[in-house]
Amino acid sequence: MSSTMKVKKGDLVQILSGKDRGKQGRVIEAYPRDGRVIVENLNIVKRHTRPKPIQSSSRMGGPQVTPGGVIEKAAPLPVGNVMLVCPVCKRPTRIGMTVKESKGGEKARVRHCKRADCGQEIDK
Repeated sequence: MSSTMKVKKGDLVQILSGKDRGKQGRVIEAYPRDGRVIVENLNIVKRHTRPKPIQSSSRMGGPQVTPGGVIEKAAPLPVGNVMLVCPVCKRPTRIGMTVKESKGGEKARVRHCKRADCGQEIDK
């Protein structure tokens, strides 16, 4: 699996397959090594947890316990199941990379929209 992804934390993405197909959300976390992303409020799973004491350095007020029960949280999605939404044309798009020369003579890789009628830079 490649360790670089074209989707970053904070990007708006659309889900392409699964129970949340067609919905859009922001990327909360990206795991390039695993090729997965966590999207805010999408791919929600339920986990049953039992109450556990909180490990804290201060013992003031007696033992504190995290409540147990059924907890809902967002699960990671494969990055191939999401598509970036272009901030300019507001449509899901494939992403291209261009090398751009900055003022200091440094080269920077910039993402751009691959739609024929848009083609705008995503990273400004």
